Amino acid sequence: MFRLDADPGMLVETEERRQLRTVLRDLLSESCGPDRIREQVAGPRGYDRALWERLATEIGVHGLAVPEEYGGAGYTFAELAVALEETGRVLCPLPLFSTVVLAGEALVGSDDRRACARWLPGIASGAVTATVAGFLHRADISAERGPRGWVLRGEADFVPDGEGAELLLVLARAPDGERLFACEPDGASCERTARHVLDPTRRQALVRFRGAPAEPVGEPPGASGVVERVRDAGRVALAAEHVGGSAHALDAVLAHVVRRTQFGRPIGSFQAVKHRLADLLVAVEGARSAAAYASACLARRTDGLPVAASAAAVACTEAYRLATAEYVQLHGGIGFTWEHSAHLYLRRARADEALFGTADDHRRRLAPLVGLAGPD
Repeated sequence: MFRLDADPGMLVETEERRQLRTVLRDLLSESCGPDRIREQVAGPRGYDRALWERLATEIGVHGLAVPEEYGGAGYTFAELAVALEETGRVLCPLPLFSTVVLAGEALVGSDDRRACARWLPGIASGAVTATVAGFLHRADISAERGPRGWVLRGEADFVPDGEGAELLLVLARAPDGERLFACEPDGASCERTARHVLDPTRRQALVRFRGAPAEPVGEPPGASGVVERVRDAGRVALAAEHVGGSAHALDAVLAHVVRRTQFGRPIGSFQAVKHRLADLLVAVEGARSAAAYASACLARRTDGLPVAASAAAVACTEAYRLATAEYVQLHGGIGFTWEHSAHLYLRRARADEALFGTADDHRRRLAPLVGLAGPD
């Protein structure tokens, strides 16, 4: 029988969340229009540092889900999900996903108070950008004790925002088993090479460790649990982003089919177009519900998080794939041009599937979680 793991109150958008959404949408509409996004991703950093600092200091986005004892606001992931949905709506290229969600969740989940006290305040204030290595894709990284402490050797590929991150949370093999390590990379012992990827708004890098100094985070027995928790947090965060991107695509298509005329009438009045838009609306609203439930489960740290995270990933990945396809196709010839922003959303939707998997990948994960036999 289905059991509601999340607090029903977490599923309702409070007045605070509505105000946060309004403030963010106004700011991001000014700072992250299509032309500005192209300018930012073409720059050396890949994002607008001034906007990063404004979100941190004026609105406090970075610290929304960080405990107050570590310099955060002490809210929950439900509030952070609002920010992720709005940044996903405009394809904001800030390293919010890698810094606040992935690295932040790794530190909080490690239960290492010393590590949290050292690095979480910087994340919450926007002073530090961070990411994880060896969490999302298989990596070959080992840790050994050197004369001055732990050092890392090996490499991790396709590290989100890995080229410019000031802190890396790394999963590595140590003599006593897999452990988490914190590394503040330098040019001498850590080589970072930007990868040419499909989605220019979410940069990735190959990171090579050549005796890079590192500090252990947490205890070895808990490393695998932390990594899986971070992955689930990443799935939920992407679900929120995908809801925002899908909603933008739907709004853009609706605006276009009302204006565009053919045979003397708006193309949105044709029944075939209406059916496609109705199917898209149903998919987007279903994704919104799945993402909200998963965010509530993550906010409350419930046992049902793995199921909720993968279910949201299925719903939101498929909705985003459909939304971006319709975004391109229903705009006709112009939707296929590089000048139009539709292809940027299409790239984001496809590239995100490489981070945590396609909808079918999540279904395969869900099968044993809900007691069904997996595929042969």
